[in-house]
Amino acid sequence: MTISMKRLTRIILLGVLCVLFSDAWAQPSSTFHVVGFYTAKQDQAHISFVHEANKWFAAMAGKYNFTYDSTNNWDNLNEKYLSRYQVVVFLDTRPDSAAQRVAFQKYIEHGGGWIGFHFAGFALTPSAYPQNWDWYHNQFIGAGQYKGNTWRPTSAILKVEDKKHPVTQHLPATFKSSPSEWYSWEKDLTKNHDIKILLSIDPASFPLGTGPKQHEIWHSGYYPVVWTNTKYRMLYLNMGHNDIDYEHGTNKELSLTFGNAIQDQMIVDALLWLGKKK
Repeated sequence: MTISMKRLTRIILLGVLCVLFSDAWAQPSSTFHVVGFYTAKQDQAHISFVHEANKWFAAMAGKYNFTYDSTNNWDNLNEKYLSRYQVVVFLDTRPDSAAQRVAFQKYIEHGGGWIGFHFAGFALTPSAYPQNWDWYHNQFIGAGQYKGNTWRPTSAILKVEDKKHPVTQHLPATFKSSPSEWYSWEKDLTKNHDIKILLSIDPASFPLGTGPKQHEIWHSGYYPVVWTNTKYRMLYLNMGHNDIDYEHGTNKELSLTFGNAIQDQMIVDALLWLGKKK
């Protein structure tokens, strides 16, 4: 029995369509889109973290079915570009131009998600990063200016302050963080009713820091390290400063931020929480 050319063409076309549809079924479209902004030009500890973070976020995107892009062009912080993304990540700095700041505030106030690491919250007047953006530092993040830090970068025992939050729901009551330089702040976050502190430094961490400057070794006090502002879809994390061999001039990485299973899970849960539709 012979098959007509017309029928053969139909069979081939049907087979191609079956392959295409099965491929689409096996590879569902990404559930949300994330973009990381970075500068990575000053301080080897921050540069190290940025490169590490971009690799880690890309790997997690493949594992948890979202997309991850990164850019060091802060002019991309505009309405058209941001409309592609559900979550924006600041890896090491903040926008400085008026247009960039207006676009970011509009994005946030219209329900966009944000994660900021370590230096993304830094501001100090006078410095190269003065506190000249009240909405961002005082209202959005809520911490105001940088006040002080520990040195060297060390691990800390972190305490979960709210076990029910989506970011912390899979965390134990306390856990050991990756090494970081820990910040203290101008404003008392416990007095801000919009701020929900999720993690703080557990007293078991003290003394925290190794010096040699004594004021950079903390012996007591209350220090929030991860929090959210309940008026927005955001999360600030103090992590993001790798330990670097400055003393011997090698700039060798002495520690990493990612690779800590518990801490990594927290960041993944933050992404999944912020990536959901409003």
